Amino acid sequence: MTTQKILETRGMWLGAVGVAIFSLTLPFTRMAVAELNPVFVALGRAVVAATLSAMLLWQMRAHWPDRQQLRGLLITALGVVVGFPVFSSIAMRYVPASHGAVVLGILPLATALFAAMRFNERPSPGFWIMALAGSGLVVAFALQQGGGSFHAADFALFAAVIAAAMGYAEGGRLSQTMGGQQVICWALVLSMPVLLPVTVWLGWRYGIQASAQAWLGFAYVSLFSMFIGFFFWYKGLAIGGIARVGQVQLIQPFLSLLGAAVLVGENLTMSNVAFALAVIVVVGIGRRMKIQR
Repeated sequence: MTTQKILETRGMWLGAVGVAIFSLTLPFTRMAVAELNPVFVALGRAVVAATLSAMLLWQMRAHWPDRQQLRGLLITALGVVVGFPVFSSIAMRYVPASHGAVVLGILPLATALFAAMRFNERPSPGFWIMALAGSGLVVAFALQQGGGSFHAADFALFAAVIAAAMGYAEGGRLSQTMGGQQVICWALVLSMPVLLPVTVWLGWRYGIQASAQAWLGFAYVSLFSMFIGFFFWYKGLAIGGIARVGQVQLIQPFLSLLGAAVLVGENLTMSNVAFALAVIVVVGIGRRMKIQR
């Protein structure tokens, strides 16, 4: 096995761990926003993660990012620290986690598009065919569950997809020189001056009275979704390639469906399983397609 293949395989496994962590984001977010303000949940989770990030950067004696890195970090923060959490939290107030999970299934294609536009990764035609096929399966599943139409909250979910894809692609590229830990940590720390006062105001305005279950959801999205998951995810993107490793996300909707069934009691049907198997097959085929980096 060549060195490149070894790196790609390792990147895929690291990405898979990150996806497994991220797959529970929507169910736990739904638990939190059932009782807490959705924007408070979205920004508050970043404040918690930013506090942990500042401690980690201090322990690592990390150097301050240079000017070019700062630009990339701000784009990353806009996408995964602010954009995705805000839009997905708002959507989870109105639709089930299972619904959101399938709509977010187009995220791998969006990530590959951002990688191609921003960083000159050139997937082969076969790769694009598999990416479109997988995303098409997910969209068809969403339409089937929605009775042939999209819910109004789907627009928030589509905005979440765009924000996450932008942050994933930008952060994945930065991870090649900074490391996945530093990328997400700096993105969070740089956001803190804006997020902290807004979060405090939202907590005062809408209250923070909630059950232990709601705070459990908040704790998960703060510690795992906003912090630990990115260590694996950005490292995987850095060494395995943004477009290729990004395809692992195609199985995330179905892991989220399982999480939604276990955590919040949403239904898991045979139709869900059938679509999951079909998407996994497409991911396996896409894994073998050539990508020029």
